[in-house]
Amino acid sequence: MHGGHHHNHHSRHDHDHGDDHDHHQHGGPGHNRQRGTLQWQVPHRPESEDLSLPLQRDLDLVEASFVENFARATDRTSFLRLSGIPFVGLDGSGKALHLLCVEVADRTDVGAVVPLLGGTGVRYDPLPSRMTSRRHDLGFLYHDGRSTLRLSFAEARKLEDRTDASHFDIEPTE
Repeated sequence: MHGGHHHNHHSRHDHDHGDDHDHHQHGGPGHNRQRGTLQWQVPHRPESEDLSLPLQRDLDLVEASFVENFARATDRTSFLRLSGIPFVGLDGSGKALHLLCVEVADRTDVGAVVPLLGGTGVRYDPLPSRMTSRRHDLGFLYHDGRSTLRLSFAEARKLEDRTDASHFDIEPTE
């Protein structure tokens, strides 16, 4: 602010972002033109540079696609294999986990509970239609030899796959 007036003109000498764009042609929000979504943790990262592991990129979108298509799959066993979900997997401590069940549940939030000031109770409000939200809940039930564990999509995919074909001897018939 200079004398009550805000000056919008910037020169390359006093305001340098290190990028080569013309500060006089404003094409988007703020004074920098928007070129797509950048990760908020690392501003001004080149768009082509993605440091995440290939199997972890867009995992939320992969999970949403899994939920959308698992129930419609004609061969759910192959669908699980394609999705990277092991039937037998080792967790980080080396414990073997055996897949028992895949849970997909639809949930629709239709009400909200908000704590009252002072902690003396809560207020409940039904949500208007435009504020209701539909969510999918996905879980993988594994057995560890003692109890059942519920893993998320990401947790199940992190298991070291130890799914091996089993074999058995057939007694000759007469």
